[in-house]
Amino acid sequence: MKIIRKKTFIGYLLFVWFGLNNLMGQEKQNVVVFLVDDLRTELGCYGNEMVKSPNIDKLASEGTLFNGAYSQQGICAPSRISILTGLRPETVGIYDLFTPLRSVQKDMLTLPQYFKENGYKTVSVGKVYHHGRDDMESWTNFFQKEPNSWAAQKNLDLIEQFKKEGRKNTRGPAFEKAEVMDEGYKDGRATQHALETLKELKNDNFVMFIGLTKPHLPFNAPKKYWDLYDKEMFKVPSRKKPKNMYANALTNWNELRAYYGIPKEGLLDDELTRDLIHGYYASISYMDAQVGKIMSMLDSLDLRKNTLVVFMSDHGYKIGEYGAWCKHTNFELDVRVPLIISNNFSGSPEYGQISEALVENVDLFPTLIEACGLKMPKLDGKSLLPLLNNPKMEWKHAAYSLYPRGRKTMGCTVTDGEWRYTEWRDSDTQETKAVELYWNKEANRVATENFAGQDKYIQIEERMKQLLEIRFPRNRNSFYN
Repeated sequence: MKIIRKKTFIGYLLFVWFGLNNLMGQEKQNVVVFLVDDLRTELGCYGNEMVKSPNIDKLASEGTLFNGAYSQQGICAPSRISILTGLRPETVGIYDLFTPLRSVQKDMLTLPQYFKENGYKTVSVGKVYHHGRDDMESWTNFFQKEPNSWAAQKNLDLIEQFKKEGRKNTRGPAFEKAEVMDEGYKDGRATQHALETLKELKNDNFVMFIGLTKPHLPFNAPKKYWDLYDKEMFKVPSRKKPKNMYANALTNWNELRAYYGIPKEGLLDDELTRDLIHGYYASISYMDAQVGKIMSMLDSLDLRKNTLVVFMSDHGYKIGEYGAWCKHTNFELDVRVPLIISNNFSGSPEYGQISEALVENVDLFPTLIEACGLKMPKLDGKSLLPLLNNPKMEWKHAAYSLYPRGRKTMGCTVTDGEWRYTEWRDSDTQETKAVELYWNKEANRVATENFAGQDKYIQIEERMKQLLEIRFPRNRNSFYN
C-alpha cells in the first residue's frame, strides 16, 4: 500500500479544530462500520498480492491500517458482543455461539444503545449481532433479511429435496458461482438497503453498522468475482499440525462438514481445497465491491467529510492450514484481524498510515465515543483516536484473546506482536493444564512448533507468562461466575 505522509503543524491544528467543532456540536461526526464475517488479513493493503480488494485498499490509503489488530475470541457471537459492548468476553460472561447478550445481560450498556441515548440514529444492516434480533431496542433502523444463501436453481431444488426427505441439515453446497447480479446474494441486498438508508439519513447524525457476511461459508458469490482468479494459482497449504501442540488446541471443523459435497471425515483432497480457497477469495472480492458502492454513496451525498469509517472483521479463519476449515482456536490465523479507520474529513493530519501498535476489537466502542465527543463510560477497551494522529506512539504491550474447550477448560492467550503464549487452564481453579509458545513471524503466521518448555526459549516464555497474568491473574474467580 502506498503510504503518504504529510504531517504538518497546520494540519494538526486543523485536526484539533475539527475535533473541537464536534465537541461543540457544530458538526457532529457520523460513523459507518463495516463489520465483516470470517475475514482474515487477506487484502491487498495487508500485502496479499493475489487478492482483488481495490475498494478496501483505497479506504486504507485514506486512513490508518492497523497491522496488529486482534479479536477477543475466534467465534461470531462472543466476538460481536465484545465489539458492541466494549467489554471482553470474560467480563460479559458469554463464550458460546448460542447465547444472546440480552438473555443474560439485560442491563449491560451497548454501543447502539449509548449513541441512541445521545441523539444519534443507530442503524443495523445485515449481520451485526450474531443473533439478529438481540438488543433490538437499541437500533432506530434495523434491516436483516436472511433469504437463502444460494442463487442457482439446481441448488435451491437440492435444498428443497433435503427438506422433503426430513433431513435435519438442509445446507446446500459449500460454494456457488451463479451468473447473477450482486443482489442475487444477501450481501448485495444488504448493500442496497444501506444505500437507501444513507439517502434517508443524510441530514441526520447516525451510527451505521453494515454487517457483510462474506467470506463466511458458504463461499457463494456471483460468477464475475470467481472469474477474477485462476484456481490453479492457489497453493494447497500444509496440513501438518504444529509439533508439540496441545492436543485440544485445534478443533473439529464440523461447520464445513455439514455442507453438501464435503466428505464426512478425513482431509480434503487438493482439488476440493483449491475450489474452496477460490471461493473464499471470490467472496472477498464480492464483499469488497459492496464496500465500494457504499463509499461512493458517502461521497455523492457529501457525507464523507464528517463520517468516520471503520472496516473490521469479527475474527479470522483457517482455509486449509493444519488441514482445518474453521476459526474456533487461539491460533494467530483465527484471532488476528484486519482493522482500518479512515477519518477522511478536512483537517485529518495524515492519510495512508500503517500502525504496528497492538490494538483490539474491544477498542472500537471507546474510539467512536471519543471521536464523537461523548462522555466515556467504563469500558474494557481503549480509544485508538491518538493513534490516528501518531501511529508510532507508545501503546499497549500485549493483546489478549481466549477460547474455551468445553465448560472445564479455558484457553487464555496473549501476543506481544512477535510471540504468542497460551495457557490452557481449569476454568474454575485456574490450574494450568498445558502451555503453548509460538512464534508469530513464521511464514503466513502459520505456527509449526510449540516452543514451550524448551531451555532456549525459557526467558521468552517467562516474559509472556507475566504478560498473560496481567489480564488473567491466578486469583481470579471462575470464568463462569
